[in-house]
Amino acid sequence: MRIGQLGSYGIYGAMMGTPIGAGSPAGSVEGSKPILNPGEDMQVAPGRKSSPAECETCKERKYQDGSDEMVSFKSAAHISPEAAGAKVRAHEQEHVVNAYEKAAEKGGKVISCGVSLKTAICPECGRSYVAGGETRTAIAYPNEKNPYTKDIKAVQGMALRGSNLDLAG
Repeated sequence: MRIGQLGSYGIYGAMMGTPIGAGSPAGSVEGSKPILNPGEDMQVAPGRKSSPAECETCKERKYQDGSDEMVSFKSAAHISPEAAGAKVRAHEQEHVVNAYEKAAEKGGKVISCGVSLKTAICPECGRSYVAGGETRTAIAYPNEKNPYTKDIKAVQGMALRGSNLDLAG
């Protein structure tokens, strides 16, 4: 579920300063060529400030979860654009697992569960990246004290009376 929405969980990318730790960004080794997405090169595209390999915005992008669940990315952390898709999917799966555990603890049933990933284009270099994710879950809990539930069960009971009558005995 998305950050900034009521009742939502998730992770999203935002410019939040410099990457955690010193040295090269995740996904590259000091002194080696940077890892690029398929079709990207070291050339600066028309209308862009830098090439994907030299983009400061991508190097400084951080992801953080704002939900009240115990999941990863509670504090802002850098994810390389190459690894963002896999890490965001894994993070959103944590929310799905939590929903099933919550339902099992309280005797509920998960009615639906959906995960969507958000993508964006970097304004500096034009690289597409996974900008975040959103998990939506619906859990139904039985409520035997609800008068409507009692009425429905009474009507269903009346409809079923006599449907299994054994006259041979």
